[in-house]
Amino acid sequence: MTSDSGVRSAELVATLSLAADLGLGQPAEHAIRSTLVALDLADALGLDPDERATTYWVTLLAWVGCTADSFELSRMFGDDIELRAGTYDVDFAGVPQFAFLLRRAGSGGSVLHRAASAAKLMTSSRRSVVDALTAHCEVTGRFAGRLGLGPEVERCLTYTFTRWDGRGQPRDVAGEAIPVAVRLLHLADVAVAHHRTGGAAAAVDVVVRRRGTQLQPDLVDLFVPLARQVLGRLDDVSGWDEIVSAEPALRVTLSDDELDAALEVMADFADLKSPWLLGHSRGVAELVAAAADSAGHPPAEVRLARRAGLAHDIGRVGVPNTIWDKAGPLTTTEVERVRLHSYYTQRMLQHPGALAQIGSVASAGHERLDGSGYHRGAMAVGVSSLARLLAAADAFHAMGEDRPHRPRLPTTTRVAQLRADARTGRLDAAAVDHVLRAAGHHRRRRRSGPAGLTPREVEVLVLAAKGATNRMIGESLGISAKTAGSHIEHIYTKIGVSTRAGAALYAIQQGLVDGTPSPDA
Repeated sequence: MTSDSGVRSAELVATLSLAADLGLGQPAEHAIRSTLVALDLADALGLDPDERATTYWVTLLAWVGCTADSFELSRMFGDDIELRAGTYDVDFAGVPQFAFLLRRAGSGGSVLHRAASAAKLMTSSRRSVVDALTAHCEVTGRFAGRLGLGPEVERCLTYTFTRWDGRGQPRDVAGEAIPVAVRLLHLADVAVAHHRTGGAAAAVDVVVRRRGTQLQPDLVDLFVPLARQVLGRLDDVSGWDEIVSAEPALRVTLSDDELDAALEVMADFADLKSPWLLGHSRGVAELVAAAADSAGHPPAEVRLARRAGLAHDIGRVGVPNTIWDKAGPLTTTEVERVRLHSYYTQRMLQHPGALAQIGSVASAGHERLDGSGYHRGAMAVGVSSLARLLAAADAFHAMGEDRPHRPRLPTTTRVAQLRADARTGRLDAAAVDHVLRAAGHHRRRRRSGPAGLTPREVEVLVLAAKGATNRMIGESLGISAKTAGSHIEHIYTKIGVSTRAGAALYAIQQGLVDGTPSPDA
């Protein structure tokens, strides 16, 4: 049995929910506040403890799948965060849904791109939207399973995008066939979003207008007279303290091994943001841990280094894919948004103490000793020894990965660049030495075998996970697009997924994507 990590399950899941808030374009603690409202309504309904516990985890975790569909949504609609924020103002079905998406099609692109995106949306009807919602639910359910939240929470999360009137996803699941936890999620999510912008009156107005469409009529009727009381108390309490105190008696504190596994979920959540990033956080975590060991740090600090590597890019969720996936140079504004992501990492990992310790290292991974890094612009004296190792490990690993604006760099170039940064005082020379020593013994990841996949199927899986179309896979491997499609069908069946995001998550967990070329997506 491993030691107590000092982190509660609720604290870890609530941290993930803060990241999801960024991806939704909502203020911090949106999911936490929604969960508190859902619990108040659960109590008013007299739900039993098991149903109440399911409501807690489902509402807190429901939007953590937002990175699963970011890549696809961005290609169709531009800024994925802005898109999600806008959906709160639409009763998302039928003509209002289609009109909203049509206005957003190709947003941020040229006139020709906008026209092509609109035409694609019109010809594909709701297929592209359904695929995105399915990917979100598939990934969120798998995260819930890996966090040990139980099969009922996993099951409920597959209904995240249902509607009372049956016009959601899965199609024609309606009324009381929707789990009560999800019905409470729907009402609380909408009410809290509109309460933040217009007060209790705005929240009541929107839920009444969606009574019988998105929302269960009886729940709306229950909520309306309680709205001012239920929503008003949110301004008088600490959302974080309240949500941790309300944690169901499923599991109180994570062991060290459980926390490590949960942080791997956090790493995968961050890296799913873009196919160009798959496996990055895990790769950096292993490299920085090996470097810390090489540098003679005690086991506890080696573990801390690995944890910081897993968590260092969680703030990426707050930056849209139009930036992460951009092939050309970034504008000044875009660069500033990139620099914010380490700040977001720090803010999300600020409590409890055990996570804050991880966050202090993780959020410093982009600092440089000469003050040219971000987000603090810290000079040498303000950068810890573990943060120096993380900075070198992240830089070395990233240079060995394909990016939209450049191919991966050869090992000799990566080594030369790291040593040059050490000579000019940007990176710590000792940290660079330890990272390069660790990289020289970095074990090659398995390329075939899991779930009975053949070597060719592994090649297809990796390319599909990184966003390649059937045509692109065929051109890359010298096979027809039809054959590539057949491979994908067989692969998805073998590994038990139905979407690209699900395949990407599987590939990350199996260590199949680290250092694998990305398609020109």
